[in-house]
Order: sequence, then structure tokens, then C-alpha cells
Amino acid sequence: MSIESVRAFFAEKAPDIAVIESTMSSATVILAAEAYGVEPARIAKTLSLRVGDRVVLIVAAGTSRMDNKKVKAQFGGKPKMLGVDEVAEITGHEVGGVCPFGLKTPLPVYCDVSLKAFDIVVPAAGSTHSAVRIAPERMAKLTAAEWVDVCQPPSAPEQADGVSA
Repeated sequence: MSIESVRAFFAEKAPDIAVIESTMSSATVILAAEAYGVEPARIAKTLSLRVGDRVVLIVAAGTSRMDNKKVKAQFGGKPKMLGVDEVAEITGHEVGGVCPFGLKTPLPVYCDVSLKAFDIVVPAAGSTHSAVRIAPERMAKLTAAEWVDVCQPPSAPEQADGVSA
């Protein structure tokens, strides 16, 4: 059902965007980057969280890390990742294919500002072997997402002596 619901979503809202499939698994950021030939940061990962009695989806750059303090401040409660079965039941997508498109249950979607560093990002498309290429601004518009700042800024690259630049 999952990849089909994503295809139906794009057929209705953005017929110019095609779901792409890979024979390689794209269940993790690293695997997805290899499968679709992009840097890991361009993979738009979707985090499924429960905050209090609400479930929210946060889409962020692949190499970003969620900042629990920022999430708590933004949503007014401590975030908890959904379990594997809960993710599939609520979103209709299996872990590794979760995306903000074609959801089984309407959910609030938030895009982290980490995505704004890229012209095109590659979120999953409902399965561990599918994705789409999309501009972050367009993804936010199509999913009625709100922009938030809930991830830690990327770490400075380390120099040979181990001191951050």
C-alpha cells in the first residue's frame, strides 16, 4: 500500500514528480545516499515522534541530529520516537520508507531548516527501495509543513590534530 499511496499523492498534487525505485535498499541514510547517488546530507529523513499525546513527523537533512531540547521547546513536551509497529500503523509506511507523502493518517509535518541548505533533497517514497527528488520548499508546500529549527547545527570538521576547525 505504501509506495502506491505515495504515487497517488504525487499523481494528484504534483504529477511532474516521479517516484524512483532502486534495486539497492535505501533503508538508512547511508544506503539511500549510495542508491540515489547523492551526499548523505541530501537524504531527507523523516522522524516519527510522539510528543505528549500528539504524533508529528519531522523531515530533516540526513546527517543532522535531532536536538531534544529544541524539540521540547518547539512542541511543549519530551519527544519519543515511535516504535516500528506504531510507525507502520500510523503512517502506512514501513521504517526505512517513511516520508511525509501519502500518509495513512493525516499528521502534522515539520521541515527542519537543515533542509534549506539544498536545492534538491531525496526523501523516501513509502518503501525501502523508493524515493523522490524534490526541492525542500516544494516538499514543505505539498505537505503543508511548517519550518522549524529542531536539529543540532552540523559539527565543524575536525582537523588532523583532532581540534575542531
